[in-house]
Amino acid sequence: MENIIISDSCLDFNDELLPSEDSLIRVPFNINISGEEIVDKDLDIDVLIDKMKASKDKITTSCPSPNDYLEAFKKGMNAFAVTISSKLSGSHNSAIIAKRIAEESKDEGGIHVFDCKSAAAGQNLVVLKIKQLLEEKLSFSKIVDEVNRYIDNLKTIFVLDSLDNLVKNGRVSPLTGLIGTALHIVPIMGDDGDGNIVVKERVRGKKKAFDKLIEIIGKSNIDFKNTVLAITHINAKEKALRIKDELLNLYSFKDIHIFKGGGLSTVYGDDGGIIIAY
Repeated sequence: MENIIISDSCLDFNDELLPSEDSLIRVPFNINISGEEIVDKDLDIDVLIDKMKASKDKITTSCPSPNDYLEAFKKGMNAFAVTISSKLSGSHNSAIIAKRIAEESKDEGGIHVFDCKSAAAGQNLVVLKIKQLLEEKLSFSKIVDEVNRYIDNLKTIFVLDSLDNLVKNGRVSPLTGLIGTALHIVPIMGDDGDGNIVVKERVRGKKKAFDKLIEIIGKSNIDFKNTVLAITHINAKEKALRIKDELLNLYSFKDIHIFKGGGLSTVYGDDGGIIIAY
């Protein structure tokens, strides 16, 4: 195949929008829950959520190996790989190592690895951007330039229904999690522009949190009419649809797409989580 898109499994699911499996290769993470190693491929998300809720242990993930990426790179003349933010995982580094090895024996075509500086919804948008530019038949170098500019302007923001997994994974302290639950404090989190995740706001109550989320998006310095927004939901489709409707009523986004969270997004977004990028 001439062109392929490769992504680690922080890419979410929308069968109508994403390329078919023959031109999109997902390289899976592994998820470890109470000693059980789960490959993040073709997962039943309801079963995964049940396992997470039943476990009191830290839930860990391991990124794809360089060899996993190397095998994927062999399947196309031109390969465009997209990874979760390099500040959040070693997936990007694995892909870079594989790229260097692959290029030693590659006679034609090119490989580029994009650090999406985001995750989930943001990664979905980057893959859609590559797909669009391939359909427009842009050159390899032009696609790389256009996508890098796109990534530099992406914004990511998310709201979690539960802090349980953040506590288990050591992202927040048990005391913070307990206080947050007791006082109904909902953190609104997002990127810092360089791929790190930071707390943007702390709001008491889920309704106020989503009102603040909508407000933050509305205050963004963006050209709404030429901006596509993506929503990843974790077992929360109705919530995602309500947010989409409210955003479309308030702001003139070019389009809003909804994605179902995959395994990795589910581990960190947890049941009911909403992740937005634009």
